[in-house]
This record gives sequence, structure tokens and C-alpha cells, in this order.
Amino acid sequence: MNKLRTLNQFNPLTVALRLLPGRGRLLMLAIAALLTMGLLTVFSSGLNTLEERLGAQGWVMFPDETTEERITIVAIDEQSLAEVGAWPWSRTDMARLVLALNDYGVQLQLHDISYPEVRDGDDEFIAALQASRGAVIAQLPVTQSAEQVHTGLMTHALSGVSCDAGVQTSSFVASHAGFASIPKGHIAPIFASDGSVRKVHAFVCVDGQVYPTLVISALLQATNATSWNASIESGRGWFGPEQVLRLESYPGLGIPLDNDGNLRISYRDLPENFLAVSAADVMAGRVEREMLQNAWVLIGGTAFGMGDIVPTPYNGSTPGVELQARLLGSLLDTTMPYTPRGAEWLLLLMAAVFAGGLYALASARERLSAYGLPVAAIALPIVALSIHWQLLVTQEIWLGWLFPSVYALFAASLLLLLEQSRVRVERSRVFGNLNSYLPSDVAREIAYSLPSSSINAKRCDVTLLSADLRNFSAFSEARPPEESAALLHFFFVRATEIVESHGGRIQEFMGDAVLAVWDGQNQDAARKALASAQEMMDSIQRDMPQQPPSGLEPLALGIGIEQGPALVGSIGPAQRRTHTLLGETLTITLRIQEMTAELAQPILLGECVARQLIDLQPESQGSYLLDGLRTPHTLFAPANDEATQRRARQEQRNLRVVAGGRS
Repeated sequence: MNKLRTLNQFNPLTVALRLLPGRGRLLMLAIAALLTMGLLTVFSSGLNTLEERLGAQGWVMFPDETTEERITIVAIDEQSLAEVGAWPWSRTDMARLVLALNDYGVQLQLHDISYPEVRDGDDEFIAALQASRGAVIAQLPVTQSAEQVHTGLMTHALSGVSCDAGVQTSSFVASHAGFASIPKGHIAPIFASDGSVRKVHAFVCVDGQVYPTLVISALLQATNATSWNASIESGRGWFGPEQVLRLESYPGLGIPLDNDGNLRISYRDLPENFLAVSAADVMAGRVEREMLQNAWVLIGGTAFGMGDIVPTPYNGSTPGVELQARLLGSLLDTTMPYTPRGAEWLLLLMAAVFAGGLYALASARERLSAYGLPVAAIALPIVALSIHWQLLVTQEIWLGWLFPSVYALFAASLLLLLEQSRVRVERSRVFGNLNSYLPSDVAREIAYSLPSSSINAKRCDVTLLSADLRNFSAFSEARPPEESAALLHFFFVRATEIVESHGGRIQEFMGDAVLAVWDGQNQDAARKALASAQEMMDSIQRDMPQQPPSGLEPLALGIGIEQGPALVGSIGPAQRRTHTLLGETLTITLRIQEMTAELAQPILLGECVARQLIDLQPESQGSYLLDGLRTPHTLFAPANDEATQRRARQEQRNLRVVAGGRS
């Protein structure tokens, strides 16, 4: 129990409920931030994949449907393999393909293929490449494997860029030395945990030399630059890229990079935007000249057996050459997507705005808060994702959306939990306060139901006990009000304890009297009521002041008990209800209690109760016409025992002659 109490003291929700409402909400917002950072740290891999996949849906839902006419894919597809032969093709066949492209007037050839082995026909193939208007072939630095590979010769390094700016490796697969004169670019993709390729290295450092990616090499080759010089500078402004790669031969062109020197692939273009022709059709002259003349062509494998297949937002099996086409198109259009320098601060700002809105919503009226917070938990992540999509589609800015979305979900949930707990605590407090003034069943009904202007009462059988503190009015007149209040408080508290210990409940405190109720009109209820009356006499009578002020009669208890039907419920207008107990049984009980002073009996029983206690042999006190009633009632006193006789003798001196009489 102590451990549970200690843990409860450190429960954030318990702590927040003890604070002022505003501070409690701020505590929940702070806890939401900690939970968000913890979740994103522990499950970073899976959540990053989720962020990337949903984030890329902005491209899918709002794609660019313009056909890309500058770039054509020459696909080594199933048709080509069927007509020319299985892959890899001979160097002679590759030379035929290059010469056919030259004849079509292709401006630049990009081979998404490397040629590491020395083979027959290399001279013919190399001569065809050299005779083209421009050609770039692939080399592959190995960046995501521990295996050490040194095949071929890496050439055409980029000057002006430090190796510290990108990924470094000493493993590579490149074309053999015979292709040294042919410009090259690397094709080292970055595979995500789900197999997708979302970024590529703009350059890779191999043995101290920096080698650009294939599409950047294509830009450099297209300018016929004698030297490939570049520089990297930091981006500017919150919405600028983290780094910018500038090519000396392309003044004014800035290629956005992230801090690791990577390019992000744009998936804004539909796959259908890229024109593709079969390599077999090119070699056979079956392609319209307009499709290839002055075009940049990408030569790569698209057949499933070639293994160059990756998933994209559009398709689960996309040929890798299409990714190169996307990168090249983005570079030519200067629409390369990037993550801005201030992305983290912008996401924090978005989360702060969400926090402010949630705080205001939690501070609103109870109904607005109860319905608004669950809606906000769903709507705010959608807002964050929509902002990300809008920036991506219109500005090619990859902002991200996961942090503010997860934070909004946590913050809204915790604030809702806090507000609901606060409401529950307040309702429990209200119920507790009501229960201190009303019976528990009545308090519960009032607390959990709407007020009504109609009579809400029901008839039931009850056993009633009315206990009056006699001579209290005279005592209060002679003593200070504080002393009178203390005495009355003692009487009410002790009487309540006794009644509840015997299964009854206090119906009402009436001036200096107590009205108690037991459900039912039976022997068990009668016995419990009598036991309560006798314990009151023994306990309360004993502890009350025994020496009254001069000229005053001593304080004494008078208790009347009866049972029968009664009407129990609430009456009055909706804005001012009162709980009441009505009926002849109540009137009889009150009148019996009043007769205790006249008959010098501290406890008197009505006829119905006496009938239930016949085995206790109650003593008849005669039949009386009670005040306000038209039918005489026989009253009974409990069988005299020593304590009762002693109390009766003590009160004999207090007897007075009253009107009326025994019939």
C-alpha cells in the first residue's frame, strides 16, 4: 500500500491534477514533448519509413503530368533480350546500340551500366562512344557493404570538393582501364530499410578522390568542360538548403544537398512522363527519329532478370534507370527537392502552434474541450501532413511532418485525459459534498441526472427514527453560539455514526433533531432502529453536559420510532429543488418523539414497530390522540432494563403537566 501511495505521488496525472489548471496543462504538453522525442528515438527506423512513405504521397496525389521530351530511356527490356540475346551483351552489340543512337542524332548518352571486364569488341565499343556527341558511363563505389572490392579504374574525379563533404569508401566496381577516356559518373544509390531509394550521393570519395554521380557528370560533360571543378557552400535562410553544390561550368546553378552531401529524388513526375523505347527497336531502326534526335538518352536494364528493380511510391518494381531519369530531369529543371536548413525549428514552431491551440481548446468550456480535443488529435496530424505536401508540391521543399503530428496526438490525448480526470475529480468532489448533505442515493441521483420541474418521488416502506435534543433552545440562549454549535455538531456526528453502524442513513438534520431511515417495514429494520436508539442513549446522553447553566433544565434525548409507508423524492422548481420525505408515518414518528418528554420515556415506539418487536415485550404507555392527527395511537416503551429505569428516574424531576391525557 505504501509503495502504491509513493508511485501515485509521482504519477504525472496526479501531479497535474494537484496543480492549477493552467500549470497542469503545461505539464501535460511538456510530457507530450518528452514522449514524442522518446518514441522517435526508440522507433526511428520504422517511423522514418512511415514519414517518407506518407510524405511522398503528395507527389502521387498531385503529380506533374507533363511529358518529359528532353530525356528518353533506351530500355534493355525483355524484347531486347529476346532479339539480341541474354544479358550481358557482347561489346559488339553494345557498339551497334551506340552507333544506332549516334545515327539518330542523340545529344548525350548516359549508360547506367559499367563495363569492368575486358572483352572482345572493346575497341569497337570504345570507338563508338568516342564518336558520339557525348557519352557518360557508370562506375559503382561500394558504400553500403563491408566487402572490399577493387575492380576496374575510377576516373573523372571532381576537383574543388573535399572528401570530408561526403561518404568515403575504398571499394568500387568500375569499367576497366580501356574506358579511361570515357567520362564517368557513379551510380551508388542509398537503399532505405524498406528497399526504396530516396536519395543518392551527389559525390563519393574513393581513395582520396571525389567522384560525382552520373547525372552531375552528364551536366559537366554536356558543357564540354576541360576540367570538372565544383564547390560547396552553406545554404542561407530557414528555407534554404543545408548545402549548395555549384559547378564552375554552370554559373548560377545551385544543386541543393543535405548535410551528408546527398540528393533527394523527386517523384513528382508520373512514370508515364518518361518516354521509353526498346534497345532492340533502336538497333533495328524501328524508332521514330523525333524521339531521339537531340535528346539525352539513358541506357539501362528494365528486364526483371537484370536485377535493377526498386520500389517507388508509384510501383513496387521500378527499373533503376527511371530514378536516373528523375534525377536528371530535376537537375535540368532546377527543381531538386531538399530539406531546408531550418526544418527542425520549423517543425518545432509548428508543434508549438499546435500546443497553443490545444492549450486554448483544453481551457475552453467542458463540452467544447471534450469534443474538440479528440477531433484535434486526428485533425492536427492531417494539417501537418498537408503543410508538408503543399510545400513539397509547390516549392519542392521536403519539410517533414512526423514530429508535430506525433506531438499533437500525444498532447491532445494527454490533455483530454487530464480534463476528463479533472471533470471526474470535480464530479466526485461535488458528489462527496452532496453526500454530506443528502443521503448517498439521493446525492447520486442529483449528481448524475438533469434537474426537472416535475415531482420525482416514489412510495416505499420505511422505518423512521426521530431523535431530538431536548432543552437545546434554552441552552443556546444562555450559552455562546460557538458552544451551542460545538454541542450540536457532536450530537449530529455521533448520531450519524451510530445510525450508519446499524445499517441506517441520516435523512435530515432538523434544527436540533435527527431523522434517520431504514429501508423496509420489517422486524430487522425495527430491531436496528431500536438498537440505534439505545446506543444513542448510552453514548450521547452520557457524554453531553450534565451540569446545565443555572436555571436551565438538563439536556436530554427523546427518541421516537415508527414504520410504515412514505413518499420519498424531490419536489420544487428545476432551479431550486428540495429532497423530502412525506407521509403519515413521518408525522406519527415526529409526534411520538414529542411525547417522550410528556411520558418521561426517553424512547417511545409506535404500534407498527412494537408489533415487530413483540418478542422483546414492549410496554404499552396508553393510547393518545397525537397533535394534528384524528386517530388515537397506542405508544410503547422498550422493556425496562436497569439502564432504562435509571434514566427514567433521572428524568422524573423534569416531568410537567401537559394538556391531553390517556384515553
